[in-house]
Amino acid sequence: MKPLLAFALLLLVGCSSVLRIDRSHPSAGHDSRVQYIVLHYTSADTERSLALLTGTDVSTHYLIGDGPATVYQLVDEDRRAWHAGESEWQGRTWLNASSIGIELVNPGYVDGPEGRRWYAYTDAQIEALVALLKDIMARHGLKPGAIIGHSDIAPQRKVDPGPLFPWKRLAEAGLMHWPDARAVALHQQVFADALPPVSWFQEQLARQGYAVPRTGLLDEATRNVLAAFQMKYRPSRFDGEPDAETAALLTVLDSMD
Repeated sequence: MKPLLAFALLLLVGCSSVLRIDRSHPSAGHDSRVQYIVLHYTSADTERSLALLTGTDVSTHYLIGDGPATVYQLVDEDRRAWHAGESEWQGRTWLNASSIGIELVNPGYVDGPEGRRWYAYTDAQIEALVALLKDIMARHGLKPGAIIGHSDIAPQRKVDPGPLFPWKRLAEAGLMHWPDARAVALHQQVFADALPPVSWFQEQLARQGYAVPRTGLLDEATRNVLAAFQMKYRPSRFDGEPDAETAALLTVLDSMD
């Protein structure tokens, strides 16, 4: 066989092993890998936050500064960022794989002689966050309820974004459900006469999405979940105690699902 012909045959054999994919039949049965957006505070200033979140140990998709409220994208949305850690919501675990993380520059809290002091977010930060959330939710087809806090998905070890995060402003922007105050007041009157057992609170918290024990006992883990819920919907008091107002909030929110 002539060398030129042998070389041509070798090329043909090599070409026959090249992967060819037919993409002419796309399926309609799919959605975004992103199911949730998880909100955090950084417990550090902007410079330190950028240094931490661009290293190798922890990351997030977006960071919102506090002065000015610059929106930094640190990880592409199609990549998994390391922001959630051990976590669970609505039965899904390890939410890094199914969420977008957003960190807001905020000190969180400091403990002093007069107790714990929490730090508020700036108006500019929240305005930037609302715009970012609307954009993400539109692109990924997310519905109200997809935005959650780190304290929601890891209530045994996390408290961010904290009691001063303005969840109600997100609701006013159409990004999440919020319980009607009049309905809460009516239910609160009923529960003031007869408070449900702890098992009822555990069941209702689980229906909201929380990972909560089903023991019927007011143990530390249940208190932590109650406190996380209260911090979000009743930040004036988040002591982890089951009470009439918490029961009313859970009832109204359950009716909105």
